[in-house]
Amino acid sequence: MAAETFHKRSLDPPNSVSLRAAFLVLWTIDAVAATLFFLVPYATELNPVTVFFYQLIGLPGVLLAALCYAGLVVAIGHVLSDPMDIRFVGIVVALYLLFVTNNILLLLFREPLPELIGV
Repeated sequence: MAAETFHKRSLDPPNSVSLRAAFLVLWTIDAVAATLFFLVPYATELNPVTVFFYQLIGLPGVLLAALCYAGLVVAIGHVLSDPMDIRFVGIVVALYLLFVTNNILLLLFREPLPELIGV
């Protein structure tokens, strides 16, 4: 009888397709930038998990770390209920936008965003 009363929690993605697409685009740009950090001498990857995977298996480790981050975000977005899932993905997109902006500026101008704006 306990099996009959067990309520399966269904996994549902956030309803905002545009937020999910924004996350995918920003995640891809960030993954490429993180990979480039290991190829250029003037930039350093600060994320210790990414560095660990890079030291363990090289450049595929950077992709593996990025896939782990994406998997975690997707899993959390599926588990949270509406509207918390949309808020969570929205916050992640805002953070990735900041990270990507910093990473691109660092790769292009060799200075991170705070130094470029004088902070």
